[in-house]
Amino acid sequence: MQREHTDVNEKPRERFLTLDTATTVMAAALMNGKELLGESNVYGERNHSVHVITELERLLSEAGLTRDDVDGLAVGVGPGSYTGIRIAVTAAKTLAWAWGVPVTSISTLQALAWGGWNHGIEMKGQEGKHESANNDSSGAQAADWIVPVLDARRGQVYTGLFTANSVNDSGSPQRLEADAIRLMTAWTDDLLQRLEVLSVEERPAVIWLVGETTIHAETAERLRAWSELRIVPYELEGKWVGRLGADKLLRQEYDELHTLVPNYTQLAEAEANLLRQR
Repeated sequence: MQREHTDVNEKPRERFLTLDTATTVMAAALMNGKELLGESNVYGERNHSVHVITELERLLSEAGLTRDDVDGLAVGVGPGSYTGIRIAVTAAKTLAWAWGVPVTSISTLQALAWGGWNHGIEMKGQEGKHESANNDSSGAQAADWIVPVLDARRGQVYTGLFTANSVNDSGSPQRLEADAIRLMTAWTDDLLQRLEVLSVEERPAVIWLVGETTIHAETAERLRAWSELRIVPYELEGKWVGRLGADKLLRQEYDELHTLVPNYTQLAEAEANLLRQR
């Protein structure tokens, strides 16, 4: 049964479906507020369109819920695979309209950063804490930098820059640079220039390169000159898409349904010119 569209903002919202198909993983989650009720991680980029609706229905069914219990949708808008992004955005907009619930957009790279950072900490067995020389005189832990990367071919990556602190956990990583497609060599140069002007106390305790790191790890090695560098291969997980989406929906940060579009991004003109010269 279709909901009345006029009442979508009249009651508190707690149960959310979240979805991202911008990477090789179709990552989805069912949230009750900030609590994870279930997640789905289906691998195989070419088959995302086959799994989207069935996986969302499965998440609801296993939690004993129906579409009438869904109070909002969150969708990853990339950047990432052009075809992949469109699948999730189209599905989320269609369901939001049909069910009469609000929809919000989230950054695929921010979810990747959050998940990859936590995965890296768990791998090190640090239980959310790590030792660093970059503590200030009061003993406070310096923040980390998180650099998520998705390979975009020809030396390019979809990437951004985020910061987070494993001691004073304040939720999702906070953005320092916008999501974009960049040449990895030029992006590393930009990060090095940023590091050079920081004092010892201001430098990140650890720089995490997370995501599709294999091809680009060698280029990133230059960052070790300024901070500890940890390289963490990582594939997006539904629970981090869920947490990021739930945060926005709980704050009632909704997108206009008809203007919600994928974030495809494009190279800056200077980088595009450099690529053409290769």
